[in-house]
Amino acid sequence: MLEKIFKLKENGTTVKTEVIAGFTTFITMAYIIFVNPSILRMAGMNSEGALGDAALKFNAFNDPVVGAVMVATVLSAALATFIMGVYANYPFALAPGMGLNAFFTFTVVLTMGLSWQTALGAVFISGLVFIIITVTGIREAIVNAIPLSLKNAVSAGIGLFIALIGFVNAKIVVSNPATVVGLGNFTDKKVLLALIGLVITGILMARRVKGAILLGILITTAIGIPMGVVTIGKGFSPVSMPPSLAPTLFKLNFEALNVPEGGRVFDAVIAFIAVILSFTYVDLFDTLGTLVGTGAKAGMLDKEGKLPRINKAMMADAVGTSVGALLGTSTVTTYVESTAGIMEGGKTGLTSVVVSLLFLVSLFLAPVAGLVPAEATAPALIIVGVLMMGAVREIDFSDFTEALPAFITIVAMPFSYSIANGIAAGLIFYPIVKIVAGRAKEVHPIVYVLALLFIIRFATLAS
Repeated sequence: MLEKIFKLKENGTTVKTEVIAGFTTFITMAYIIFVNPSILRMAGMNSEGALGDAALKFNAFNDPVVGAVMVATVLSAALATFIMGVYANYPFALAPGMGLNAFFTFTVVLTMGLSWQTALGAVFISGLVFIIITVTGIREAIVNAIPLSLKNAVSAGIGLFIALIGFVNAKIVVSNPATVVGLGNFTDKKVLLALIGLVITGILMARRVKGAILLGILITTAIGIPMGVVTIGKGFSPVSMPPSLAPTLFKLNFEALNVPEGGRVFDAVIAFIAVILSFTYVDLFDTLGTLVGTGAKAGMLDKEGKLPRINKAMMADAVGTSVGALLGTSTVTTYVESTAGIMEGGKTGLTSVVVSLLFLVSLFLAPVAGLVPAEATAPALIIVGVLMMGAVREIDFSDFTEALPAFITIVAMPFSYSIANGIAAGLIFYPIVKIVAGRAKEVHPIVYVLALLFIIRFATLAS
C-alpha cells in the first residue's frame, strides 16, 4: 500500500529512511507548538484579553484560550502536512507560519485594531483565495510577476522583525524615552534566563545539532526551574488529554465590514481587503520560496527549475490555512525546516505523513508545553530571525534599483512594526526607481497594479 501511494522504489527510498526523515523534520519544527500560542496570546487570544495581565506572561495551557490555540496549531499542522504527503507526495511539512503569526498579532490586531476573531476571518478568506487562485493558476502567475529581490527582502525583513519581537519578549530590548529603545536590566533573572537560552540555542545551532531550536527551548525551560522562573505545581503529570478547542473553534467573524453609523463603507472594505491581500501575499511568497528552495536542495526541480506538482503542494497550504482559521490559528505555510528531513533522505510524502502523526501525538503533551515561559521561546524567535535573514545574500545590492526597494522592504518591517508596511513600501518604490532609471520594461504589469493599490491604501489611511 505504501509503495502504491508514495512510489518509494521509484524515488529511491525506503520506509525506514522516510520514517527517520519524518522524525527529523518534526524535531526541527516542533518549536511552533510552543511559540505560536506565545505570539497569538499577545493578540488577546487569552482569557484576560490583549491588555490583561495574561498578555504580559506566558501562562500557556493553564489558560483555556491559549490551550485551544495550541490544539488549533497542532491540528492544522497535522492536517495540512498529511494532505501534502498523500495528495502532493512531497516530503514537506506545514504549520502556522512564523512571521505570519507576527503579522496577525502586531499588525492586524494590535496596530489596525481588529479583534483576533476578525483577523481569523481574514485568514479564512485568504485561504479561500489561495484555493481559487491555485486551481486557476493565478497564484503561480502572481508569484512569477514579483521581482526576486523583493521576495528575498520580504523573507529577510520578516526575520529582522521576528528577531526584534524575540528581544522585546525577553526584555533584552526595552523602550527608552531618550533613545526610543535601549537595553533591559540584565540582573533580572528572567532576562538572564533568556540570554542563557540564546547562548545555548546558538551553540546547538553552531554544532548543527538536529532539533537545536526545540532542544534550546526545553533546556532553557529546565534551567528556569532552579532559577525560579518556571514553577512546577504539585501533582504535575507530563501527559494528559488535550485542552478543549472550544474557546477558538469557529470563533472567526467579519465585524470589520460592519460600518458604524456615519462611517465610510469604502474605508472599511478597503481596510479589510488590504488585510486579506497582505495575508495572501506574505504566505504566497513564503510558501513558494520554501517549496522551490527545499525542492532544489532535494533535486526535485525539473530542467526549467520548476517544481512538478507545485499546485498540489500549494493546495495543501491553502486548505490548511482555511481550516486553521476555523480551528483558531493564523496562516498555515510550508516550513523551511522540511530541509532537515530531506537531508536525511526523505523524498516522498511518507515523510510528511510521519510528521503529521507526530504532531497528533504531541497533543497529549500539553502539560509539558505549559511549563515553557516566554523567556525560553524568545531565543527561538531570535534564531529563526537569523535563519530568515539569510535571504538578504540573494539581493543584488550593486544594482541600486534593486537595492533601494529591497532595503526599504527590510527595514520598514521592524521600524514600523508592520510586515504589511514593509511589503507595501517595497512594491511602491520598485516601479518608481525602475521608471526613473529608464528601465520600466523590467517591471511586470501586475507590480504596477499592486503599487497603485498600496498607494491608494496609504492615501486612504492618511485621510
